[in-house]
Amino acid sequence: MHFEFGFYSSLLLISFSQGIIYSVLLFIKAIQTTNKSNYWLSLFVFLCSLYIAPWMLGFAGWYDTQPYRDILFFVPFQHLFLVGPVIFFYTQSLLNPGFRFTRKDGLHFIPGMLYLIYILTIAAYDLLVVKDYYFYADGMDKDFDNWYQKLGFVSMLFYFVMSLRYYNQYKKLMFQVVSYADSVLFRWIKTYLIAFLVMLILPIVFDIAAWFFPKLQSYEGSWWFFLFFSMVMYYIAVSGYANPVSTTIGFRMSVFDKHPMLLSSGNQTFDVEEETVIDIEHETYEQELSPEIESWKTKIETLIQSEKLYQNPELTLTDLSKKLETNASIISKTINQGFQMNFNDFINNYRVEAVKKMFENGEQKKSTLLGIAFDCGFNSKATFNRAFKKNTGFSPKDYLVKQ
Repeated sequence: MHFEFGFYSSLLLISFSQGIIYSVLLFIKAIQTTNKSNYWLSLFVFLCSLYIAPWMLGFAGWYDTQPYRDILFFVPFQHLFLVGPVIFFYTQSLLNPGFRFTRKDGLHFIPGMLYLIYILTIAAYDLLVVKDYYFYADGMDKDFDNWYQKLGFVSMLFYFVMSLRYYNQYKKLMFQVVSYADSVLFRWIKTYLIAFLVMLILPIVFDIAAWFFPKLQSYEGSWWFFLFFSMVMYYIAVSGYANPVSTTIGFRMSVFDKHPMLLSSGNQTFDVEEETVIDIEHETYEQELSPEIESWKTKIETLIQSEKLYQNPELTLTDLSKKLETNASIISKTINQGFQMNFNDFINNYRVEAVKKMFENGEQKKSTLLGIAFDCGFNSKATFNRAFKKNTGFSPKDYLVKQ
């Protein structure tokens, strides 16, 4: 195979080959584990690798040599209309074990499929009909057409916003249904969304920089863009492969729907009878409490205090509703209205009060602060410190000094 090794082609070859390798590794990981989100991340890394391929191969002399020039012309490498939907479905599959790709979801890939048909049609016309360059008479690869690059950017930006909205709704839902929300807000999710945003910002940054450094508009100057792009891709691939996160709270939700459907049983198949509507947009209500809410409020307080349910670090809204033999939506509404807080903060307040009582009994002289926190139901030092300061206005150490 023809390949001219040089400074420009060799560095991009490293990035390209590493991207392909990690795409395969992620695919294998998806097969071997229950975390099927890796299928989507594998596809994303593969598409990003293909994105830099024309520049890598161009610097390796393919545009100047036949039949490699025709391969670059007639084979679509940059699938800009596919990248956005893939990252959107990766977000959903990562956060929601109940996510299933449906025929309706397939509609998101229609623009990408239409572009493939467009490229294959004009390639067939040039190769089979005129047997010469007609659509490619200008000597330009169609992947670099201005209309395609601009619309591709708009598509990716749209799906980035969709992914961000989905994540924000997920966060609201977690605070309403689990008592360990801080531990499932996933630093990795924030990280890869930021990294994807960097990918989107890169062409804008380089366009602005080109005003001051015109050389960036040249073929060699554009290499720097693909180098930085490949570095971000590599970071996402490596970090995503190392990410061990998997969720257990399944739900059905549209990014435009304010009422996600919580899968009360926590399994990965939807059953209409098992779903509960949880209102994530109204954590508190400015209205007089109904007798029903007052009654449930008393039952909740009595149960939590008598059985010390807050000591369970994995306590969920569903657990509490099953103990009270009622629907999770009723418990959620009661906590929102009756206690003016979400479920996560409600349970953490009980944990903080338990910690304060242990401080009063001098337990800090016999055990570490983290040990006391774990005994009271907290599952991490960061969550403990954050909840304690929110409740008292002081860190645990400052609180003890004040006492």
